[in-house]
Amino acid sequence: MAACTTDSPAPSAAPATTSASAPAAAESSGSGTGAQSKFFVQTDYDAQMAMRSTQPTGPDGKPWEQTIDPQLIDTAKYKKGGPYHLCFSNAAVNNPWRQVGLKTMQAEVGLHKEITKFTMLDAEGKDDKQISDIAELQGKGCDALIVSPNTTATLTPAIAGACPKLPVIVFDRGVQTDCPVTFIKPIGGYAFGAEAAEFLTTKVPAGGKILALRILPGVDVLETRWSAAKIAFDKSGLDVVGVEFTDGDAAKTKSIVGDYIQRHGKIDGVWMDAGATAVAAVEAFEDAGQPVPPINGEDQEDFLQKWSDAKLTAIAPTYPTYQWRTPVIAALKILKGEQVPKVWNLPQPTVTQETLATYLKPGMPPLHYALCGCEDLPGYPEKWGGKR
Repeated sequence: MAACTTDSPAPSAAPATTSASAPAAAESSGSGTGAQSKFFVQTDYDAQMAMRSTQPTGPDGKPWEQTIDPQLIDTAKYKKGGPYHLCFSNAAVNNPWRQVGLKTMQAEVGLHKEITKFTMLDAEGKDDKQISDIAELQGKGCDALIVSPNTTATLTPAIAGACPKLPVIVFDRGVQTDCPVTFIKPIGGYAFGAEAAEFLTTKVPAGGKILALRILPGVDVLETRWSAAKIAFDKSGLDVVGVEFTDGDAAKTKSIVGDYIQRHGKIDGVWMDAGATAVAAVEAFEDAGQPVPPINGEDQEDFLQKWSDAKLTAIAPTYPTYQWRTPVIAALKILKGEQVPKVWNLPQPTVTQETLATYLKPGMPPLHYALCGCEDLPGYPEKWGGKR
């Protein structure tokens, strides 16, 4: 749920997000997946599927500085001498993903001596507060404004109002205007959902029973993850016996999985639109005395540790936390008049059995996200709650 918003589907800064859904994709093939989501946009899906196999450009070992298929724009009109005052309107720090991300952003700021002031306002997950925050920041002498919107449509007017006054950088969640100088994001939800579903189609025999666990309906990032998974499952010979909402609650997740084990006798695979409760799903099989079937989680350390210890058949698509470094880097490029991508598509790695050991970080907290991109930053690992 790290980047969730409950707005209706809306275009981000990406020009490909305005097409209607393809009628063929909106029909179920009878695999138990139901109708396609109203959030599904064929052109966005196609673009993200293509980006999965596109080699990013940028410095090796620094995925937060890399980009996929960049369309560079000129920023000469924003060029000004330093030192700089950067401002940040943050949607919230109400979950571990955002907490890890903010620590990473603050550490990135600390790398740049030309940034002599960094002002952040926390919207606490409230649209009205973030609208007020954005207005307040415009009066604080900011040289550039970074925004992670709480929701898409509701925050669009506030961001559109700020754009004529100073360079605006949006990341994590999009808005319905292309006025920000750049919009920064990983590949996206379709890529996440497809990666996990395709893994199950290769690991579960035809006719196998799949349980899909979702967090909430009507949340765009999660809806696109499910949309892509539905397409993969509809093409396969797998039987999706249930699509259930867990509210992101570990106890509810465990209860749902336990109920399905009792009802069907055996579940052959588990797909999840977010991995925060993946360990709870695994424990439900263990409590039932059954082997854990192929499953996906995310790059949270508790799941990676469970995967390693229990020798699971698993995969972990990611929504990399290292993206919190990129807006700071982008802001400095813009203020120095350097070109930046209009839509900055970051690489979105997947943790596999072959790379698991790379991302499993001994000494880090269970809710730490492995793809923080923070290992080279001052204060690691202690500032992120870890121990050497």
